[in-house]
Amino acid sequence: MNKVNISLRNCYGIRQLEYEFDFSKSGNNVYAIYAPNGSMKTSFAQTFKDISNGEHSQDRIFPSRNTIRQVKVETGKDLPNESVLTLPPYDEFFRHSDKTSTLLVNSKLRKEYEDLNTELNKSKEIFLNEMKRQSGSKKSLEIEIALAFTKNSNQDDFFNALERIRSEVSDQEETPFVDVPYDLIFDTKIQELIEAKGVKDQIEFYIVRYNQLLDSSTYFKKGVFEYYNAAQIATTLDKNGFFDANHSVIFNTNEKEKITTKQQLEDLISKEYDEITKDLDLKKKFDAIKKQLERNIPARDLQKYLGQHQSLLPQLANMGLFKENVWKSYIKANESLYYDLLDKYRDIKARRKKIKEEALKEQTSWEKAIELFNQRFIVPFTLEAKNKESVMLESNHMLELGYRFHDGSDQAEVERKDLIKSLSQGEKKALYILNVIFEVEVRRKGNQETLFVIDDIADSFDYKNKYAIIQYLQEISEESIFKQIILTHNFDFFRTLNSRFVNYSNCLMVTKTPTRIELNPASGIKNPFLNDWKNSLFNDGMKRVASISFARNLIEYTKGESDQDYEILTSLLHWNQCSAKITQSDLDIIFLKLFNDKQGNYSNSSEPVIDMIKREADNCLILDSGVNLENKIVLSIAIRLQAEKFMVGRIADPEDIAKINKNQTQKLLKRFVQKFPKEDETIRTLREVALMTPENIHLNAFMYEPIIDMSDESLKSLYQDVTALTSSPNFLNSI
Repeated sequence: MNKVNISLRNCYGIRQLEYEFDFSKSGNNVYAIYAPNGSMKTSFAQTFKDISNGEHSQDRIFPSRNTIRQVKVETGKDLPNESVLTLPPYDEFFRHSDKTSTLLVNSKLRKEYEDLNTELNKSKEIFLNEMKRQSGSKKSLEIEIALAFTKNSNQDDFFNALERIRSEVSDQEETPFVDVPYDLIFDTKIQELIEAKGVKDQIEFYIVRYNQLLDSSTYFKKGVFEYYNAAQIATTLDKNGFFDANHSVIFNTNEKEKITTKQQLEDLISKEYDEITKDLDLKKKFDAIKKQLERNIPARDLQKYLGQHQSLLPQLANMGLFKENVWKSYIKANESLYYDLLDKYRDIKARRKKIKEEALKEQTSWEKAIELFNQRFIVPFTLEAKNKESVMLESNHMLELGYRFHDGSDQAEVERKDLIKSLSQGEKKALYILNVIFEVEVRRKGNQETLFVIDDIADSFDYKNKYAIIQYLQEISEESIFKQIILTHNFDFFRTLNSRFVNYSNCLMVTKTPTRIELNPASGIKNPFLNDWKNSLFNDGMKRVASISFARNLIEYTKGESDQDYEILTSLLHWNQCSAKITQSDLDIIFLKLFNDKQGNYSNSSEPVIDMIKREADNCLILDSGVNLENKIVLSIAIRLQAEKFMVGRIADPEDIAKINKNQTQKLLKRFVQKFPKEDETIRTLREVALMTPENIHLNAFMYEPIIDMSDESLKSLYQDVTALTSSPNFLNSI
């Protein structure tokens, strides 16, 4: 993999991008790409993530656009999926659930593990929702089912319970208790009441007499063919077209009675059941039970229900068995969902076991990852494998990370949840690097040739850990099997990569046009003024204007604010009565005095510098988006000059304005708001000027990252808004 050729169309906002990454040309296995926010960084990383996952790429905003994704190595073959690993920023990478927080495995295995859990949980949710609808219960049915069949209540016991009754549900033909209201009967207080001696005795008396009547019944038989069985048969036969096919039922009694319709069968069953329940002795025993239940307020609803469903009373003698039978009726009525859930559970259980076995094979990789983390990253804790011995000896154990907190000479082992609460955001993010190290070490151990696409891996880290990350990336670059494309929107990080280990020829910057993305050789990484602008002071208007603020800073540092040249340059950065009078000749004199190794003069020496600033700012509007450091400075200078010119003209109080000797933009804005408080849109634009431009103008050779990282599109938009203000009737009428 010495070369990677990419050709992308409509991939997550990348309209078009073509480039050849030639890792052999410079002997450097790394490319660094500086991509300002919104240009292409995340889209590029997502495209390569799709490759590694074997998934198609697309344009999410305009999905109808034709997507082309050709990524090939020097042989002309596609870049293999297994040879790509995308390392996204912290926020995207370290989101795995608490259920897998103890898993330290490579990302593909971890993702598969999480996907299996997600798939199983979806099926479980569908099943439990149907059980909730069927039972009408408001309880946690996962716990209720587990307790009913295993007497325990954790997640594993829920599935163990379902597994235990699989054959029973399969053999069961009817659903006699499918309409039983679960919470009414299996409320904890109700069960305690039924188990109380007085009620339990009366129920047992009732059952003895009920069984005697069953023994003498013409049609029913205790434990074999009772009322519920008979009622279910009538419904089942009718549902399956038994009577419609002119079949009949003949009961095995002394007098053969032929039944040819569902109604006949139901009438016969009801009549027989009425004969039993009208028995005076049975009625006395039922009334005794009702009296016991009426004494207890929570049980009154149950008493009313049993009055209409007296046949349930014998079931109350064994509440545990009754609960099991109720659940089996609910489940039998929804057996397709039940079998689907169990089948998924069995398949996923087997695959999860395989994943754990594969993870255990990576023991040396996670040991190396933990060692590197503890050596390199500065956090107030060290990591250790809590159950290292059991991981190595027992195949069903997974690695659990331990956290030892350090405070001076004191040490304490803490739980992960407690540690996370006590850490700063930066320290939390350091944990994410552990996973990055692990991914790399797994591939190093397996001698897997890999292209790492790294998306702002050090974003938001403090400097000490940012440099630890850079050092680790440098070590990766020394492995011949590893190639890296490092993307960042942080110019300081980009510049540091170049200074540490990425060749200048392999540093690229993004330029974005309306139709395509271009990767161009980097420029201005090291002191753009010394290496570029200084040589263009007399022939490049854009760089000439951009150098004004830097020259002013140098004079301030060497001669002070009272120097005449300082005051002239200040008039080109803040609007005053002298601003329009300063010519190119005046600026030439200052540059030649300040940079005495330079000779020359600007071609149009009598032109007001203000006119050039306006002209070059207008030119910025038609240039493509990119790093464009000098463009952004020119825009910032022009924005502030026009905004101050507008405010001075509208305020129209020269004496008051002349008193301003510092912080001119802010003080003009305060006066403008006081005088024109209802001009909301204008005030909003002027406040944005005060917010965005100061740091962009007062820069030096060492601190220009903020303006580079800013999108020049926002400055272009603000410049157009301010220009519109100076063209408005209100302003024109004031001058």
